[in-house]
Amino acid sequence: MVLAGNAERIVIPELAGGKLTSGRLRGLRLLHTHLNDEGVSQEDLMDLLFLRLDSLAALTVNAQGQPGFVQYAHLDANQLDPPYSLSPLTPWDTSPAPLATTTANIEAAFLRKTGQDIATSQRAILVSVSPLPHKEQEHNLHELAQLAKTAGIAAKASIIQRSATINPRFILGKGKIAELEVLALEHNADTLLFDGELTPAQLNNLAEVTERRVLDRTQLILDIFAQHAKSKAGKLQVELAQLRYLQPRLVGKNKALDRLMGGIGGRGPGETKLETDRRKNRERIRILRRELDTIGQKRAYLRSRRKERGLPLAALVGYTNAGKSTLLNALSKSHVLTENKLFATLDAVSRRLRFPQAQELILADTIGFIRNLPDELLEAFQATLDDLHDCDLLVHVVDAANPSFARQIQSVNQILENLEVAHIPTLLVFNKWDETPPDVQEIIRISYPDGIAIAAKTHMGLNTLEDRILAAIFHKEQGS
Repeated sequence: MVLAGNAERIVIPELAGGKLTSGRLRGLRLLHTHLNDEGVSQEDLMDLLFLRLDSLAALTVNAQGQPGFVQYAHLDANQLDPPYSLSPLTPWDTSPAPLATTTANIEAAFLRKTGQDIATSQRAILVSVSPLPHKEQEHNLHELAQLAKTAGIAAKASIIQRSATINPRFILGKGKIAELEVLALEHNADTLLFDGELTPAQLNNLAEVTERRVLDRTQLILDIFAQHAKSKAGKLQVELAQLRYLQPRLVGKNKALDRLMGGIGGRGPGETKLETDRRKNRERIRILRRELDTIGQKRAYLRSRRKERGLPLAALVGYTNAGKSTLLNALSKSHVLTENKLFATLDAVSRRLRFPQAQELILADTIGFIRNLPDELLEAFQATLDDLHDCDLLVHVVDAANPSFARQIQSVNQILENLEVAHIPTLLVFNKWDETPPDVQEIIRISYPDGIAIAAKTHMGLNTLEDRILAAIFHKEQGS
């Protein structure tokens, strides 16, 4: 390919993928003429990095148009600052090292650093850009890594940038993007995973400049929900949330959207096709909302029937992976799916609990909450979450062994306020007490004197919990 520029610069068009994969170079070399006596420039090196070229060479040209000197550059897996190697300026007719051999050595070096073959599972670099303190961003990235693991993505490295102002185009500055690209090359990563939600412009700009899949936290959570939804209602709710997320992002070719909805938005051959996609999206959203309204009406009918029978309702709420499903199984002697991962269960489950005093109630499990739960999910799961409004008691389950348990309690309380159910009587239950260090147990006792310590797996403390549930519901009813 021959590109003609002017005296200052050339414009490189969109390049074909070639042999480009997460751990390989593009299979293209760039020979760039400079109309002066300067060698490889900083702009050339950025092209080498972001386009993942096999090599780059700058050829100087004198006033008579004759070649003078040449300088070569290539990426180097053995150094990070800078992430490339430069040869000295040498006469243009000097024989360089065999470029094919050099390229093979570069790819082999990157491969050795990753310790895995190129055709591996999805690998990601985690990115946090926020005005929050560094320590809090670290906590958030730790949770993001757990989400990635649940989705089948291996988190290999992370970048944190504390910034009061966010770059509206790329969220990161050019220097940080270069650092991010080096990390991705070093760890054979094909995905960039951002904590927080990116704008449609940021998603597209980052995918274009890095030529990698770009995901944000909202998209990752939606993907996890899509994997774990089993019931018809759950699948409809997840699809609605996905479509609402995708609607403003149907703006053209975008690798960031490849994991959702079969790659909707990843084709984008022209404005007409995009408008067709948007129209189909809107029509599907209307259909899903009608179906979910029907499901909501059925659930409302079941709630009214339950009220007629006078059965009280208690609901398990809490941060994802706090052990709500395990507790439901322990109390009701049922077998709801439980896994040690975030959002392992999504579908609403209810069980009838019978007590020796000839009293009984309905205990409902709910979807796990999480920090900054996407608005799309809250709206989509409204039919399920509406059950909370009719609850007589909320059982807030907390993972006491999690170092961030206090922050998780705050997040759940905020979501309950947003759902307008914070006024419902609540029992605070600290699960996994047997895995909690003694010093943390003492802090919890002092900070939350009304908390109930249990271990749902071993049934420790369940008798106390049952007594507190009975007192909260039936003694209240008798008193009223």
